Amino acid sequence: MSCYHLMAVLINHRVENAVQVQQALTKHGCIIKVRLGLHETDNVCADDGLVLLQLGGSEEERKALENELNAIPGVKAKSLEICSD
Repeated sequence: MSCYHLMAVLINHRVENAVQVQQALTKHGCIIKVRLGLHETDNVCADDGLVLLQLGGSEEERKALENELNAIPGVKAKSLEICSD
């Protein structure tokens, strides 16, 4: 059975929180396979953003990243595991 480990990270006050989020992502960079950053740009640079991650590593490593991100004010991280039959 093959599983994908994904994480969505919602960042409010993107400009204020970007440094702390980047530090956490860099610290746990060895388990990040894919990173996609999204934010609204329709005539304005939005103050919030969404980062989608595909993760490797152990459950413990993934949980450590999620906990570290959730400890940053204005940041919400949620994990998802989806597996084939």
